[in-house]
Amino acid sequence: MENLKKWLEPVLSENDCRLYDISWQTNQNPPVLQVSVERNDGTMDLDTCALCSELISEVLDAKDWYGKEYMLEVCSPGAERELRNDEELNSAIGKYVYCKLKDPKEGIDQVFGDLEIVEEDSITIAYQVKGRNKKIKIEKTNIRLIMTAVKV
Repeated sequence: MENLKKWLEPVLSENDCRLYDISWQTNQNPPVLQVSVERNDGTMDLDTCALCSELISEVLDAKDWYGKEYMLEVCSPGAERELRNDEELNSAIGKYVYCKLKDPKEGIDQVFGDLEIVEEDSITIAYQVKGRNKKIKIEKTNIRLIMTAVKV
């Protein structure tokens, strides 16, 4: 998978896109290589997805990386996706997120709200309780899961 990342990241970057994730699903016949991509601004549309699919397919064909039949699936990571590192957290500032804590803080073990601040060791989420605006500062070490969410 590391070789795949090294091969795909430059061609995606040249087209204002980035690699979100790669998964190899061998439980299907033929196996499926799923490549999640997004634009550098975090969006994705059908035309960009089709372009990325063509570019990725060309790279994989040139490298003949697998040598057997497989399916290539190029997709968006979706509206609700895990924020796995500081780069992804910083790109989500101002967006609506869901955060599950390892240990409850201020009686809260999960929160939906707007990601306001990302610091070296913590994040701050603005949320509402019964129409009142509140903020919670959460240590990164206390985050079990944080992901973008769709406001309902």
